[in-house]
Amino acid sequence: MNKSALFLLLVGLCLALLSTACLGLASPAVAPPATPTLDSQAATGQALVDAWAAATGTALHLTALAPAGTPVPLLGATTYPGPAATQPAALGGTPYPGPAPAATQAPEKSADLTPALPSELGGQVNNLEASAPKMAYAGMTWVKLQDRWTPGETASDKAIADAHSRGFKILLSVLANNPADISGGANFDSYAAYVGGLAALGADGIEVWNEMNLDREWPAGQINPATYTDLLRRSYAQIKASNPNTLVISGAPAPTGAEGAFGLDHVWNDNHYLAGMVTAGAVNYLDCVGVHYNEGILSPLQSAGDPRPPYYTHYYGDMVSTYYNAFGGARPLCFTELGYLTPEGYGPLPSSFSWAAKTTIAEQAQWLAQAAGLSMSSGRVRLTIIFNVDFTLYGDDPQAGYAMIRADGTCPACDTLRAVTGGR
Repeated sequence: MNKSALFLLLVGLCLALLSTACLGLASPAVAPPATPTLDSQAATGQALVDAWAAATGTALHLTALAPAGTPVPLLGATTYPGPAATQPAALGGTPYPGPAPAATQAPEKSADLTPALPSELGGQVNNLEASAPKMAYAGMTWVKLQDRWTPGETASDKAIADAHSRGFKILLSVLANNPADISGGANFDSYAAYVGGLAALGADGIEVWNEMNLDREWPAGQINPATYTDLLRRSYAQIKASNPNTLVISGAPAPTGAEGAFGLDHVWNDNHYLAGMVTAGAVNYLDCVGVHYNEGILSPLQSAGDPRPPYYTHYYGDMVSTYYNAFGGARPLCFTELGYLTPEGYGPLPSSFSWAAKTTIAEQAQWLAQAAGLSMSSGRVRLTIIFNVDFTLYGDDPQAGYAMIRADGTCPACDTLRAVTGGR
């Protein structure tokens, strides 16, 4: 067997192993078999590692998840009723008291969502021309760009054409240059016409707004999931009329529990906001539920151990379960931002990001690959966009600390992701 064939076999077996041992997903209507333990996977895992090393001369490290005999948790087996009485902020880790979210009335599950859900990988990029080769090497097929819209603006195909010419699908996350432009519902139709124009020009995916549960992105005093759902409804109609194949993703809320500290005029907890979207009928106007996960300091395989005050946004698995269950499984998830912050190579982080001070580049690379593998094998995640590929800003908002391509130009995460995807 040549190295390429062996590589593909090993990747497939590793993903199957991850799916069985870490996720254990089963149809909600069928009781799962006896809970597996990591003991039953040890021999197979070691055989894969040994075969990989023999064929390539490169060690593939599969980190032990728990002591021998530890039951493997089944994703979705635990329900997450919402925040506890004490909630941490989105990034700073300060505990904020706040109410539990309103009860969610889940819609019926769509008949067209099957376990064979395709799952793809991409990255948010600053300089596609320079970063495209590394993205392709890592196995990415999508590129994400943020598009700042102003009322009356005409859609352009420049970014779309550039991405397609380099062999990538493109996701455009479209939001206002100034949130005041939509105050009181103004210019909703102008926005909808704009995103419809992008779809007509060949955009493969459009995220309708971004973090609309914060007054940084939506007018203060007007944050409301029903109002947002009205914008989503208009946008969905324009996009699908222009290009039925364009993937419509709901704007990902900021993961936060800060509403108790700052009030609903300024921020809504993301799960509270999702419940409001469901009540407003948002499931009828989206193909995929937008998710942001960017505050992890542990492997995505872990569901406990974070030293910060307990909150579901700290854990990859809890985010998947919370968002997927909010819509009753009626739509898949799209991570429009998934990233791990590390200061290595740049210097100390700002105090509001100090929670990531101990994360290393090696951990970032490993955790991104693990998250990609979990997403691709889950049957719940349609698209994972890594935040980010190549940002260079490192200040009050340390975006470069999230970048796969590090300050010295190396990309350890490119190698770990390639081991999962097989590259391109």
